Amino acid sequence: MHKIKIATLSALALLLSSCGATDKPAGPPPKTAEELAYISDDSPISKARLDALISPLFENPEMAETRALLIMYRGEIIAERYGEGYDQDTRFISWSMAKSFTGTLIGFLVADGRLVLDDPAPVPAWQRPGDPRGHITLRQLLQMSSGLDHTENAEENGKTIYEADTQQMLFLEGSGDMAGYAEARPMEAEPGEKFEYSTATSIILADIITRTLTNSTDPKARRDSAMRFIRGRLLEPLGMDSTYFEFDANGTFIGGSLIHATARDYAKFGEFLRNNGTRKGAQHLPVSWVKFMRTSSANDPAYGGHIWLNKKRPEGRNPILFPDMAPDSVFAALGHLGQQIVVSPEQKLTVVRLGKTQDDVNRPMSDQIGRIVSAFPIGG
Repeated sequence: MHKIKIATLSALALLLSSCGATDKPAGPPPKTAEELAYISDDSPISKARLDALISPLFENPEMAETRALLIMYRGEIIAERYGEGYDQDTRFISWSMAKSFTGTLIGFLVADGRLVLDDPAPVPAWQRPGDPRGHITLRQLLQMSSGLDHTENAEENGKTIYEADTQQMLFLEGSGDMAGYAEARPMEAEPGEKFEYSTATSIILADIITRTLTNSTDPKARRDSAMRFIRGRLLEPLGMDSTYFEFDANGTFIGGSLIHATARDYAKFGEFLRNNGTRKGAQHLPVSWVKFMRTSSANDPAYGGHIWLNKKRPEGRNPILFPDMAPDSVFAALGHLGQQIVVSPEQKLTVVRLGKTQDDVNRPMSDQIGRIVSAFPIGG
């Protein structure tokens, strides 16, 4: 009797064990060649592995919502995927990625000898005797260390969203003459004393560019002069045929936040900086200017000349990129809602991510971009 019970129990345990094995959820089936076709055969990483890194950006709710992901390796597109309703012809808003375009455009004028990096910024409203703003240099504007009282985010200073300078300038009181609004703000610190990221600062630089190109105060003339310069020095040489710059009513391009372009055009811009200002063998922007953009500013190692760097920030400041996952030579143009052009010169890599992820929850998405970058070989 005892032996029969033991045998019965053993059989029951075996049966239950067998049931557990068969009831265990199976993993997703391997993707078909058609499903992986968005990844090139030239990828240095297997298609299955690269897809496993890219797919969470589109499928994981924590990273929603990615609308476009494009990877260029050694100058060629090796992966390109879009969310439903978007494709390679869709123009996506830049938000603050525009700042890096503005920093690049300043570089052309410095190279031409029309602007000087360490001279006082040529802003007429600051030239009255005794005005402390007259000591602000172009370098300090580019490195977000002007000392001007610009509030980028309302929560940083206990203001409502409508009181922040960014909203006031872009959409409310200052929208008719954005540069006039930004340039009229008082000082809150000595020039070069503190880092304060500011869209208003980039609008001042856009105005400086425009006034360097024309003495006219007519909005149409200002717009036309700026667009001739932008097309001739940047868009046409880089083949960025889809890129569209927005202007305010005063004819100043909104160089802090409002450019529209396809993912491919954003990738071309990233590749231009990866290649130190060259395109098809022609040197358009001096190497020294790209080096300046990619050099840490005095007040924040993670910020250069209107571009973000893969460096650790001072204590108390939010991390921006992913210094623990990728080379510290990585740099990026970044924008509101998770817009990213991430460039790794050591890996011959440019990654563009476009979408709509709220800024306060975009860390998982940004870290996933870091994982994609870190998967590529150093040295290309």
